[in-house]
Amino acid sequence: MTVSMKRLDHVNVRTADLEGMIDWYGRMLGMHPGDRPDFPFPGAWLYADGHAIIHLVGTEAEPANDGKDLRLEHFAIAATGLRALLDRAASAGERAEVRPVPGFPIVQVNMWDPDGNHIHIDFDEAEAEGLAIG
Repeated sequence: MTVSMKRLDHVNVRTADLEGMIDWYGRMLGMHPGDRPDFPFPGAWLYADGHAIIHLVGTEAEPANDGKDLRLEHFAIAATGLRALLDRAASAGERAEVRPVPGFPIVQVNMWDPDGNHIHIDFDEAEAEGLAIG
């Protein structure tokens, strides 16, 4: 089985002005909040053409772009070939953390590039059948 990257899924942005960001993206780009998993932190998923492409995460203080508290925390790619990716990561000794998304039929594989940038690869939960995840 092969791994096939499909598309960039979304961008995750941290902000101390959650309501202002929601308003701006709505007014300027026509993106509006929609369904979002019941995460234990404030945020909003902003939709365009039926797809949540901006994920906002509310913070108490404005993030400082110092490499430790980034505004842009990760990017995600929708894919197929979950088992192949996990086999590839294990063979290379790469860190790959598998997590289901609460209330959504998505399983994420969280990885980090050589610069430490967080990437998660999103798979349909059906690909995780028979795998021990959690």
